[in-house]
Order: sequence, then C-alpha cells, then structure tokens
Amino acid sequence: MKSPLNWMLLLVPIAIVLELMHADPAYIFIASGLAIIPLAGWMGRATEWMSEQLGQGVGGLLNATFGNAAELIIAIMALRAGLHDVVKASITGSIIGNILLVLGLAFIAGGLKYPKLKFNQTAASLSSILLALSVIALIVPALFHQLSGAAEAQERTLSLEISIVLVITYVLSLIFALRTHKHLYVGEGDAQTHEAMGMHHKPLWFAGLILLVATGFVALLSEFLVGAVEHTAERFGMSDIFVGVFIVALVGNAAEHSTAVLVAMKNKMDLAVNIAVGSSLQVALLVAPVLVFVSYLFGKPLDLLFTTFEIAAIALSVGILNLIAIDGESNWMEGVLLLAVYSILGLAFYALNP
Repeated sequence: MKSPLNWMLLLVPIAIVLELMHADPAYIFIASGLAIIPLAGWMGRATEWMSEQLGQGVGGLLNATFGNAAELIIAIMALRAGLHDVVKASITGSIIGNILLVLGLAFIAGGLKYPKLKFNQTAASLSSILLALSVIALIVPALFHQLSGAAEAQERTLSLEISIVLVITYVLSLIFALRTHKHLYVGEGDAQTHEAMGMHHKPLWFAGLILLVATGFVALLSEFLVGAVEHTAERFGMSDIFVGVFIVALVGNAAEHSTAVLVAMKNKMDLAVNIAVGSSLQVALLVAPVLVFVSYLFGKPLDLLFTTFEIAAIALSVGILNLIAIDGESNWMEGVLLLAVYSILGLAFYALNP
C-alpha cells in the first residue's frame, strides 16, 4: 500500500540509533513516537488481511484484539515503569480523542464534499450508551474513594471487579455487532475499508509476519518512548497527564485517524463512525480492563481512580456524541464543534500543569 506515512518508517532505525547513543531523551521521545505511527498502521492493515482469510467472526475478534494494540503496548510499558498516571491519562486521551478529534476530522472531511452526512442512528446510539457505561465505571471508583474512606486494597479490588464487568459487556457487544444485529453495523465494512485504503488480498502467512514484525518494533519503540516521557514533559513544560492524554494517545491512534478520514471523504459515514466510536469503546471496555489485569503481573496493581477532570472530560465527550448521534446525520459544522471541544479540553489539561 502506498502511503505518505510509510516514509516515517525511516524513523525506526533513527530512534534505535538515538537510544543506543544515549541521545537527548526529548529526541528519542519524538523519533520513537513518530515511528510508532506507521507501524500501528501496518498492524491495522495486517489485521484486516487476516480478517479476510479467517471470516467475519474471527476477523471481528482480531480487530477487537489488535485495533488498539499500539496504545496497549505503550500503556503496558508505562505500567512496567510504574507510570500509572500516564497510563490512565492515555486511556482518557484515547477515548476523548477518538470521539472528538477523529470523528470531528471525519465530519469535516466528509462534510466539505457532501452537504448531509448520514449514518445508522441505532448503531451510533447504542455505541454512545455503551460509552456512557464507561463513564459510570470511572465515576463509581471516584465516588467510592470520596465517600467510603476505604483502604487502597479495597479500591483496587473494586477496580478489578468493575474491569471484569466491562470485559463481559464488551464481549456481549461483539456478539451483538457481529452476530445477532450485524445488519446495523454495515455488512460491507471490510470491502469499504479496502476500497478506501487501496488494499489488496494478501496471504495469511504474510499478514501474520507483518503483524509480528510491526508488533515487535512497536514494543521496542514504546519502551524508548516511555523511558523518555518524564524528561520530555519536564523539558517542554508539560505535565505527565497532558503527555498521556494528548501526545501518547495521538501516537497510538494516528493510523485509525487517517482511516476514518479517508472513508468519510467517500461518504461512507457508517464506517467512519464505527471506526471512531468503536475505537473509543475498545479502549473503555477492553483496553482499560486488560491493563488492570496486566498490572497485577508487575506487582503494581492499577486502579480505575481517575482524576475529576479526566472523568469530566470523558463525560462531556460522551454527552456531545449522544447529541450528534440522536438524529443519525451530521455535517462539517458539527465536526468543527467537536474539534472546538477537543481544543478547549487540551488548553485546560495543559493549564493544569503542576
């Protein structure tokens, strides 16, 4: 596939050389972050190729597993380094980034070519309701922390139990989308994605090899990225939370951003909405719980106790998504409004610097 992002693969060896030379951490952070973007794109393509060969059911499970693999790997490396605030911030950033930034750019890209953008109202509304569940899952631990005065161990146990509920809900949502009500989720999704991105059929072994190699490099570069986070944040006057919410989340989601915009420009808004909102759902109902489970392997359990501002940002993003999804259509101006909200939240997160 020809893509301008592929030129950014040249940054992979550059980032490795910078790390081996013990260069300035800020340069390592920038090179590693930019290099992860095309690698995440190749992981997505490899997953799509494998989905073609393995059928819709297994393909849907693969997409659910690897759809946010890059940011999951980055977050796991941050967990191993004990950077829990960065991990939680990246979860927040992925959820609000997909709702506000990705969907906003998609609406603008499609709306500039077509006066009215239509999408399946039922599917979009259900997705926004599922996202509302994620807001509840974040509010409850915060309320428990404020009202109960419980020990940290109890809070971690509650987070673990909530994570189990979220994963079960996500699995049931997959069954709903892929089996019982798949007609709501664009049966031609795979074909549309391939058409929009210029994909061609690839053998299973080739797709598996690409996925394995790209995942390996993402894991390596994520370690470099995480190792340079604190120094870079300090150098540029940013808090760890701002870096997690905006920079790390953007790096992990950049490939999906471009896909949503490409399909929106072809007026395939069901697919664009599914990519943007579906990615937020994966983060909220699958990635976040998985990170809680994985944190126990490192002996540093992660809780779901987010800051008040992170919870408010997610709640506001889900609220505006509900307003947009309610009529099943959109336009470029609604895209501008989504980007405006994203910008306002960005300014506020930056101003929250300690």
